Amino acid sequence: MKAALLHDYDPAMNVQLALEEVKPPTINRPDDVIVKVGAAGLCRTDLHIIEGVWKNIMDTEGSLLPYIMGHENAGWVEDVGSGVTSVKPGDAVICHPHRSCGICLNCRYGHDMHCSDSLFPGLGLDGGFADYFITNERALIKLNPNVTPLEVAPMADAGITAYRAARRAAALLRPGAYCVMVGIGGLGHIALQSLQAISGCRTIAVDREPAAQALAKELGADFVLDGGPDVVEQVHEITGGGAQVVLDFVGELGVENVCWKMMCQGGQMFVIGYGGAVEVPTVDLVVQEINIGGSLVGNFTELVELMELHADGKVRMHYTEYKLDDINVAIDDFKNRRFAGRGVLVP
Repeated sequence: MKAALLHDYDPAMNVQLALEEVKPPTINRPDDVIVKVGAAGLCRTDLHIIEGVWKNIMDTEGSLLPYIMGHENAGWVEDVGSGVTSVKPGDAVICHPHRSCGICLNCRYGHDMHCSDSLFPGLGLDGGFADYFITNERALIKLNPNVTPLEVAPMADAGITAYRAARRAAALLRPGAYCVMVGIGGLGHIALQSLQAISGCRTIAVDREPAAQALAKELGADFVLDGGPDVVEQVHEITGGGAQVVLDFVGELGVENVCWKMMCQGGQMFVIGYGGAVEVPTVDLVVQEINIGGSLVGNFTELVELMELHADGKVRMHYTEYKLDDINVAIDDFKNRRFAGRGVLVP
């Protein structure tokens, strides 16, 4: 099969993925499922993997290289292990990024993303930038008959990461309260739609890119700001003292130390993007009584909920399609923000 392989880490991002012919995956365990990739989303985490940000977490000795990235996958079941009963060859599926075990305590609580024995295709082992990849039965959700893999592949990670953040925000937001979303890209535009579907709050979208601003307006954000030097003052003026919740989908480049200043007293900031360092004087934490926390990828049931919102037309993925052969063009376009929303690779 054809696959895009990463051979070296490069902080300068000058390295390119190599398109090669490799052996397709084979069934090894009763719960294994081989998926024919219909589409695979391109994620900022993929850029961080190439940069080597994840090397000390998943590959301390460099022994994984070369390997196939791609952790936002949807397609059709190709083959199944002897113990698989819920899907069959030909079924259209979206794949939760974690191959969770189902028996650890975190899994029993429904926290698939905290599974103590999980595997993560595309992040530490071969993923979906290929014709086929292998996962397990627990990771699969059958798609609604009117939904195609191309429409939803990035929702497997970007979508449920955004949805989880929006769901956590919605629990804190009464009708009329304000939520600021910084970065209306692949995650932010999903969070905006999700929050509008499940909450009565008012939304403020912030992004420096005109295309992202246009997308936020198209998707119905109540206010759209360009992220200029007076953005904090703009937010405080709109909200009358700061937002109840701020969702930071950037998490680096200094943005993370602007976002917390947008909160009102007692506000909550969720950091979803990463790469930088949040620096808050302790006096502000105490006097303003603000809260700052991270938000990880969503669990299996959150992906089910997101698929229902998509099937009902309430959340859609804005994407740009690339052939797998053009993966390095897609990476360069993504890195340089030449498209709004998400990049999707199609074998």
